Amino acid sequence: MYEVLNEINGAEDVKKLSLEELEILAEDIREALFNRLTKVGGHFGPNFGMVEAEIALHYVFDSPKDKIIFDVSHQSYPHKIITGRKNGYIVDEDFGEDSGYTNPDESEHDLFNVGHTSTSVSLATGMAKARDLLGGEENVIAVIGDGSLSGGEALEGLNVAGSEIKSNLIIVVNDNQQSISETHGGIYRNLKELRETKGKSENNFFKAFGLDYIYTEDGNDIENMIRIFEEVKDIDHPIVVHMNTVKGKGYEPAVENREYWHWTMPFDRDTGKPFVDLNAGETYTNIAKKFILEKAKQDSSFVAITPNMPGSFAMSQKERESMGEQFVDVGIAEEQAAAMASGAAKAGAKPLVFTNVTFMQRAYDQISHDICINKNPVTILLNHASFNTLRDVTHLGIFGIAEFSNIPNLVVFCPSSKEELLGMLDWSVEQRRHPVMILMPGNKVSCRPSDNNYDIINKFRVERKGKKLAILGLGDFFQMGEALAEAVKERFGFEPTVINPRFASGVDAELLEKLKENHEAVITLEDGILDGGFGQKIASFYGTSDMKVKNYGLKKEFYDRYNPKELLASLGMDKESMLGDIGTLISL
Repeated sequence: MYEVLNEINGAEDVKKLSLEELEILAEDIREALFNRLTKVGGHFGPNFGMVEAEIALHYVFDSPKDKIIFDVSHQSYPHKIITGRKNGYIVDEDFGEDSGYTNPDESEHDLFNVGHTSTSVSLATGMAKARDLLGGEENVIAVIGDGSLSGGEALEGLNVAGSEIKSNLIIVVNDNQQSISETHGGIYRNLKELRETKGKSENNFFKAFGLDYIYTEDGNDIENMIRIFEEVKDIDHPIVVHMNTVKGKGYEPAVENREYWHWTMPFDRDTGKPFVDLNAGETYTNIAKKFILEKAKQDSSFVAITPNMPGSFAMSQKERESMGEQFVDVGIAEEQAAAMASGAAKAGAKPLVFTNVTFMQRAYDQISHDICINKNPVTILLNHASFNTLRDVTHLGIFGIAEFSNIPNLVVFCPSSKEELLGMLDWSVEQRRHPVMILMPGNKVSCRPSDNNYDIINKFRVERKGKKLAILGLGDFFQMGEALAEAVKERFGFEPTVINPRFASGVDAELLEKLKENHEAVITLEDGILDGGFGQKIASFYGTSDMKVKNYGLKKEFYDRYNPKELLASLGMDKESMLGDIGTLISL
């Protein structure tokens, strides 16, 4: 099935091939990609569009001596296949051995474990500087997509590369006219002008930074890319290789619908349809999206802002267009999204910023400094804020509570039901006193009556009154708390109190004090790391009292590609383990 790939066991084998064999290798690599992606999913378009360029990179350069640094690294699958990891694509039983991003634990050809965007140029400037200080002679190559150029770190990296690096640095810009969704920002007008003039326009974004520059129209032609890379190999100054490619090349549905095929679930190759539709039925994602769309129709002062992540809430292009000027995509630029929202709130608009929690950590300073110090009423809605959704080490959602709940003035909500999510969204957008962050649940949608007014900050809600033991289940762990309460009643014969905290950013001192009257112990459950999290706030409150407190949550670790159920069990968060703990906490 794999005519040439079967003979490729390392990057050095690519150099032995003829041009005809290299072309067959490209076909083999795409077949290997199909084998993996149809069965386990992953980043489709970025990898299919980079097959030829990555073959040429390894044909010309000498990895791992020469350093190839991939931005995001979601386009590095062909590189992985070439550098000894083809079994992770052609042998189904070996899929788990290969991550979706570059990973130094897998291979010496991978320099960084990277999954966020706009990083490669900055990382490469550091490697180039170290090489020069240590007397090395290797090439340093940064690979970055055009969508990543809108990120602040990419611009900072280009700024340093063009002025502070005086030696070899090769920046390969993969221009496929697409980010995760469509590109946004003035940079892309210049890229278009450069493509239309075949790189000859005097208005050159890269040259303005002081960088040398070369353009090639066909980044999907192996022979052409070999010639280009041979021309720049061992160059003695920084240069940009701007190449035009086709995202999704080799699969027509992916070429025609580049946004949809940026990342895919397992799918049927013949029809292009996924085997499982994550957005089928009622989900918290769809509930939030519907709120955003309806709010825009009802209130002309409402504006939704996203850093190129409309897909985080399954918002189609047609739905975005229906919002008109009330939808703003700032490109991959979380800092801009947060600061722009603060400015909009200050001027009287009702801004809501939405993306995945793993990306919003890049705007921590803007949230703290630009929004919260100024107490501007911005709503930040973050998806995948759970251990149970994104599980790659670079995309974990388990740090949101600890990261953001300790910023002064920021109200952090963890809704536990559909009604709570909608009530919190509506209250947050309409109120004018607090910056608000809402961490989306990661479990199945549940329904339960809830409050719609949250003017009393940090007011917990007692859902079931009991005695001896109080169970505080935060957000999507509230249902775990309910189930545990039933198990306690059955095992120990008493009704525990069940509390829905709702607020992750503070404590209900009045309620916690009252629990001392007829409770011996308190248990907290939270979907996040314990260090700096919600449970520690409760434990600190009771620190000088006789109340026993047991916190359940995750360790402060970078978990990677884990089984959620097995992870909870290893942390003692399965029902039997927790019941065992309870038996030692209370008098029976």
